[in-house]
Amino acid sequence: MRNWHALSYLGRGTMRQKAAWEAIQQTHIMEVLSDYHPVLAGTIPLDIDVKQSDLDIICESHDLEQFEQAARTAFGCLPGFEVTHLDVKSIPTCVISFFTADFWFELFAQPVAVEKQNAYRHMDIEARLLDIGGLDAYQHIRALKQSGIKTEPAFARYFQIPGDDPYEALLQLEPLTEQELQQRVQLLRKD
Repeated sequence: MRNWHALSYLGRGTMRQKAAWEAIQQTHIMEVLSDYHPVLAGTIPLDIDVKQSDLDIICESHDLEQFEQAARTAFGCLPGFEVTHLDVKSIPTCVISFFTADFWFELFAQPVAVEKQNAYRHMDIEARLLDIGGLDAYQHIRALKQSGIKTEPAFARYFQIPGDDPYEALLQLEPLTEQELQQRVQLLRKD
């Protein structure tokens, strides 16, 4: 597993990743949210982002009202600031979005450790799959996303991962060792 907590890789990454790093530094968002163990998730860390990709920051909060208030105090005056409370698979969730530093930010908080949240778990397995698939996988998945397909369905399509729910199908690959995952991908791609 990669260390997604250390964001310094962004400063050495692609132009878009460097821009994300600058936006994160400029807003001090990781410091503002430090009590909530923030992690940048999604397509930008994986370098499969498209023009409209936002900065997804997942957080752990056992008091979603307090999380909302902290975000509102720091970012409430920014364009597009919006708060949504909902249940995601029966887990209380707070989603906050706003625009600043040329990026849409989406803060996603649940009373679950970030490493156990599906966004983190998906990102981790997707990184492993990209390591196996190489440049061809990056290019094809980015093209699928540019055509309007969401990230997890794009991975399922490219790697020919079976199942009706690509979000769950990806999580089924999580416990596999690197060798087992590589063998599984080779088998799936042959069919």
